[in-house]
Amino acid sequence: MEQFEHNRYESHHPKIPGLDIAELYQCVHCGLCLNQCPTYRALRLEPESPRGRIHLVKAAADGRIELNERFKDHLYLCLLCRACETACPSGVQYGRIAETTRAVIGPPGSKLARAVLNFAFTRVLAYPRRLKFIFGLLRLYQRIGLQRLLRPLMPVKLRDMDALLPPIPRRFFQPPAEILPAWGERRARVAVLNGCIMPLLFGAINESTVRVLRRNGCEIVFPKEQICCGALNTHNGETSAARAMARRNIDAFLAAGVDAVIVNAAGCGAAMKEYNHLLRDDPNYAEKSNRFSLLVKDAAEFLADIGLTGKLGSLNMTVTYQDPCHLAHGQRVRNQPRQLLQAVPGLKLVEMSGADRCCGSAGIYNITHPEMSRQLLEEKMAAIAATESKAVVAPNPGCMLQLRYGAQHYGPAVAVYHLMDLLDRAYTAAEEPPSQNDS
Repeated sequence: MEQFEHNRYESHHPKIPGLDIAELYQCVHCGLCLNQCPTYRALRLEPESPRGRIHLVKAAADGRIELNERFKDHLYLCLLCRACETACPSGVQYGRIAETTRAVIGPPGSKLARAVLNFAFTRVLAYPRRLKFIFGLLRLYQRIGLQRLLRPLMPVKLRDMDALLPPIPRRFFQPPAEILPAWGERRARVAVLNGCIMPLLFGAINESTVRVLRRNGCEIVFPKEQICCGALNTHNGETSAARAMARRNIDAFLAAGVDAVIVNAAGCGAAMKEYNHLLRDDPNYAEKSNRFSLLVKDAAEFLADIGLTGKLGSLNMTVTYQDPCHLAHGQRVRNQPRQLLQAVPGLKLVEMSGADRCCGSAGIYNITHPEMSRQLLEEKMAAIAATESKAVVAPNPGCMLQLRYGAQHYGPAVAVYHLMDLLDRAYTAAEEPPSQNDS
């Protein structure tokens, strides 16, 4: 009878279109998600837990509560780290529930904030040239001293946002060619996501990723028509542009005829692996999105699967590893990055407590919810400090920016690396003659 009621309800235009009502009823309220949820651990409030938010969504879908600003506050205080999905014995896909609901209630904040976010999501992220132009202006703003001059004059919130802006590199990453041959015998033909933020803020990591893949026998394709993955759009309730971006990427990457689509940013990889869910109701892309999603691999996942080739030089350093939420919980990729780190001679990996707990970055969360973000970051930096490591590895741009900010403002003053950066350094070290100081 209950299932009949759910089906009847779905057929009468629910208040939250696209929501899988049956999925809501998978939650058995066991509470195993509670202490895995960052906001519940911090606040100890039921509405700020996955279980509590599911209850609110269910009540809204039933028409018992309004989709008002208070409801929106609860949904957006969630970081969408998806740690609850790892903990859930019933397999509840909380991320899908939250994202579907956010698509109905829209982005958070004032009318001005929503307008700015909508402009960024629909008129900037999907256009690489526009994004590059904006970051070029930001680089000029930093280089000529305007940042140092204007920051003390800014309102507190804007000043905090400006403090999160890292130094803009002197040059952006541009693939040297659309197709790059493998070094040595070809083992695979892969396409690489260039991304939106990665080539602008982390171009050196894209370069390292290319070198590591080529050293491991990969012919690399950079499809010209690829654009931003749309993850930020989806997380913040702007799914129309996200679907358009997904369609364009699917067409571009499938046309390349590759064995895998390699992604070195955890959030992007998780979003692209779920294009099949995003486009599930699109008759022209449902089948293509299924094929595409199966091709998407995190760089560490792919390299661990095919096995590293060639000699790795010694990196005499002690590091700890931060699991990016959308790699550990979203993609279930945990062991492979550690396996690759342990393959590097001289590198010692020390596990931190709560390595898979969110650092507080979560896309633009450290901008929209700075207080909660800083609380989680302080907790993360304390866990890093306890390992006495000199560096932390975090293969995701948002995590790297957040941890670098934490190292600067809270300590310890650890270096922050991407996994591909360390692998590239190890390969380079094997080619260099040992110095007189090496034992």
